[in-house]
Amino acid sequence: MSTQVNSEGVSASRVYLPADQTHLNLLAFFVAQFPHISEVEWIDRFHEGLVLDQEGHALNASDAYMPNTHLLYFRRLAREPEIPFEEQILYQDEHILVADKPHFLPVTPSGLYLHQTLLNRLKKKTGIQTLSPIHRIDRDTAGLVIFSVNPSERAQYQNLFRDRAVKKVYEAIAPYSEELEKQLPITYQSRIQESEHFLQMQEIEGEPNSDTLIELIATNRPWAKYRLTPGSGKKHQLRCHLNSLNIPMKHDQIYPILTPYQEYDLDFSKPLQLLAKEIGFIDPMDGSKRAFNSLQDLVL
Repeated sequence: MSTQVNSEGVSASRVYLPADQTHLNLLAFFVAQFPHISEVEWIDRFHEGLVLDQEGHALNASDAYMPNTHLLYFRRLAREPEIPFEEQILYQDEHILVADKPHFLPVTPSGLYLHQTLLNRLKKKTGIQTLSPIHRIDRDTAGLVIFSVNPSERAQYQNLFRDRAVKKVYEAIAPYSEELEKQLPITYQSRIQESEHFLQMQEIEGEPNSDTLIELIATNRPWAKYRLTPGSGKKHQLRCHLNSLNIPMKHDQIYPILTPYQEYDLDFSKPLQLLAKEIGFIDPMDGSKRAFNSLQDLVL
């Protein structure tokens, strides 16, 4: 298979054509196989050369159905929001790549985002098509993201996160609280789960399943900068914990009030004030101690 990535660094998806099916042509197969995608959309993809055989040759919608074969196809987006900030590669070897992600940029393709993602930008920049993130941070969050270079090694790095063998340190700007300052540093614990709205997490009664060490770095009233060291990795854990302490992060569009995203009119002047600042672990490949720091900073 010679072509799995297009000129924008976007990976193709594969689909198998079973021998026990018959279809008038390739278009009919794709329409039947993916009922959530319209026939017009598939016609446009064929027209733009986004459906290929295993050798990377573009196929036509009217081509005959080819049982017992695999085909490649690419997503197509009519309009994608442009993220005008650049990521930086902080470290790269034969095993991992460490990137410093800007605010607003998703790590992987989803929703409206395909080309404007950290993964596809890095694939295009490095030419390494096997890159795969071993952990995620929200698109609203800036900072460190680590990628595996070799698919055969990815699970070993992911297991570090599963086993809580990775130390992650974040920084955040949130309201200053004189009452909270008297208590800091504290390890805040709670039980969090998804709320009725999938975007928001909520705290509930029960045994804690999340914990965050919260420390005060500096103050510039009415704001303060906090160091957050999560002991667990629940979705939106840091945002949820600070919100529960009545100090929601600056420019948070999810906590305490969920604000619908204006996907094509993002306010780049108000990034969420959350930064994945430090990350450290013992490399499973050679036992060496790894420690990385974001070059970005939150201005208090």
